[in-house]
Amino acid sequence: MDNRAEVSAFLKSRRDKITPERAGVQSYGERRVPGLRRGEVAQLAGVSAEYYTRLERGNLGGVSGSVLDALSRALQLDEIEQAHLHHLARAAATPRSRVSKRAVAPAVRPSVARMIEGLPGMPAYVSNNRLEVLAANPLGRALFADLYADPACEESMARFAFLNPAARHFFADYDRIARSTVGHFRAEAAKNPYDRQLSNLIGELSTRSDTFRVLWGSHDVYAFRDGSKRFRHPVVGELTLDFEALPLPDDSGLQVSVYNAEPGSAAADALTLLAGWAATVASTADGSLAES
Repeated sequence: MDNRAEVSAFLKSRRDKITPERAGVQSYGERRVPGLRRGEVAQLAGVSAEYYTRLERGNLGGVSGSVLDALSRALQLDEIEQAHLHHLARAAATPRSRVSKRAVAPAVRPSVARMIEGLPGMPAYVSNNRLEVLAANPLGRALFADLYADPACEESMARFAFLNPAARHFFADYDRIARSTVGHFRAEAAKNPYDRQLSNLIGELSTRSDTFRVLWGSHDVYAFRDGSKRFRHPVVGELTLDFEALPLPDDSGLQVSVYNAEPGSAAADALTLLAGWAATVASTADGSLAES
C-alpha cells in the first residue's frame, strides 16, 4: 500500500514534539526546526542519517521490527504510537491483493447482548471500530439520549460529537473527547487501511467539521481503554462516570463500553434517577403503543 504521505507526516509530527533537552541531545547554535533534526533522530536510533531520511519520506516497506523499535525509542513513542508505527509498516509491506476483506459486517452475538442487558445499574453499549453503537442497554440509551434523538447521527458517536452542536454541552470535557475520537480514527485507519466505510466516515467528518479536520492534521493516535468522562445530561444534570472499554475476544473489532459510578457518590444517585426516568419513558411509550 502506498501510505508514504501518512508515514512521513506521522514521523515528522513525532520528531517535532521532542526537544533536544528531552532527548538528551546537546544543542548548538540556532535551530530551524521545532524539535529534533533528522540526523539527531538517526543517531539516537542507531541508523544512518540517509536511512532515516528515507524512512521519514515514507518508505517503511520491508523495515525490520528491530529498526521500528529503535525508532520508537528515539522518538519516545508511547505504547499506542509504537503500535501505530508497526501498523503503518505492515500496511506499507502488504499488497492490496493479500488483504482479506470481511464480507459481512460484524454483528453483536446474542450472549453479548444479554450480558449488557444484565447490567441494569450501569450504562453499557457495544460499538464497532467506527464508534457506531450496535447495541445498548436501557441505561446506556438513556445516558446518550441526545444521540438517539438525532436520526442524522445514525447512532454514531463520532457524528454526534462533531456534527451535533449539543455534543459540546453534553460532553463537559469536549476538547478531550474530540481529540481522543480523532486519535482513535487515526489509529484504526492505519490498522485497517482498506476499510472503505471507515475511510468514508473520516472523509465525511473532515468535510463537515472544522474541528475534526484540524485535529486530524495533528497525527495523534489514541486507544479507548479506560478512564472517566464528565457529562451534562439534560435530565439528571452533571455526572462523572468511570468507563472500561473491553474488546471482544474475537476478530470482529467490536468492543463493550461499560460506565459506572462509585457507590454512594452523587454520580451513583444520578444514575438511579436516570434509570427511573428511562423506565418512565419506556412505560409511556408502551402505553402509547397499546392505545394505538
